[in-house]
Amino acid sequence: MGLIYLDSCLVIYLVERHPVWFDAVRRNVSAEPDARFAISPLVKAECLIGPLRRGDLPLEGLYRSFFETLSTLDMNEAVFLDAARLRARFGLKMPDAMHLACAQRHACVGLWTNDGRLATAGGALVRTIST
Repeated sequence: MGLIYLDSCLVIYLVERHPVWFDAVRRNVSAEPDARFAISPLVKAECLIGPLRRGDLPLEGLYRSFFETLSTLDMNEAVFLDAARLRARFGLKMPDAMHLACAQRHACVGLWTNDGRLATAGGALVRTIST
């Protein structure tokens, strides 16, 4: 197995041990012991909004520690231009288009999410995690 990009929602479910989604995400991650998991700076930013808004320093620290266990993929100009094409073609919201463009640009073997809208645009690359 190669590099798998985790969407922000899945990282949030793992770090915050979401009562509905945590087990499903953990089960999928555990089922791929040879995979390398990756995120982008966009994932980090989206995940930190809640803890920063609430001033929750312990949760912010949990996120920062978790980020260190994952590969971080660059989001250069090519990713932004690819995202613009995806947004124009599929009508994705810009952050979703950027997640998909980043995963594609870095030749990830998967983009895991629970957002079904990405599946249409990403095809076989996208795995929608469900409970």
